[in-house]
Amino acid sequence: MKFIRRLLLALFIVLLMLAAVFHERVADLYAQATPIDYQLGVTDVPLPSSQQAAGAEWKSLFDGATLDGWLVKFSGSPLGENINDTFRVQDGVLRVDYSDWESFAGRFGHIFTEQAYSHYLLQFEYRFVGEQVANAGSGMAWANRNNGAMLHSQHPASMRLEQDFPVSIEAQLLGGLGDGERPTANLCTPATNVVLQDKLYRAHCTESVSKTYHGDQWVRAEFEVLGNERIRHFINGELVFEYEQPQYDPFSKDSAHLGKSAELIDRGHIAFQAESHPTEFRHIRILELPAS
Repeated sequence: MKFIRRLLLALFIVLLMLAAVFHERVADLYAQATPIDYQLGVTDVPLPSSQQAAGAEWKSLFDGATLDGWLVKFSGSPLGENINDTFRVQDGVLRVDYSDWESFAGRFGHIFTEQAYSHYLLQFEYRFVGEQVANAGSGMAWANRNNGAMLHSQHPASMRLEQDFPVSIEAQLLGGLGDGERPTANLCTPATNVVLQDKLYRAHCTESVSKTYHGDQWVRAEFEVLGNERIRHFINGELVFEYEQPQYDPFSKDSAHLGKSAELIDRGHIAFQAESHPTEFRHIRILELPAS
């Protein structure tokens, strides 16, 4: 009997220890997934493009006349089907156009570079124009004047047919709604995580420290992407967000579909979104950097 009592006591102690570990792990996961009020840890960071040597070999990603070099994928459609000619060239700009749509119906789209990149500077200008697609639905208010530049994205051919967003690091582009603050170049993480302020960070979307840009004004964006080391967002010449170690989310079915767990992401494609609001892009160019 003494042996049994001791055994039961030992089992009880082990269960308490396991419960404590489980509680701590759950608390850690909750903290990692809770959005923070982000503040820059550094200031007066020079625009990376301003530090490049004269004659740096920038490459244009958009020729202003065609969609050559780009791939289109909409959720629910096979690769290459450009629904309603949504991604089009008009007046020398890459335009996300919804003039031929009757309703949105959750058909998220992306246009991807054919080539993947690792270490680079990406520049472009963007603006929101017109109104959100008709019959977008009450649940789509968040997508009003909303687009995104997807960095380190998976190849569109590897997406599931019904997949809404590629596994990537999203620099969320938002336009002001005429009143109040609405930062741009925010961080969103579809099926990914990052290290933010020296801690693993799993919250899906976090606001940057940028100003709000109302109306149809052009906004200049620049991104410094250093493989799996660091990514910085700049808007109109000012640093507004930075983070490190982009990585796959081990809890995501989209990452699992790629056979990925928590590996760091050191390269990928660049993509722009079609999320229900007309958007224009121009002066899209890239400067590849040497790996450190």
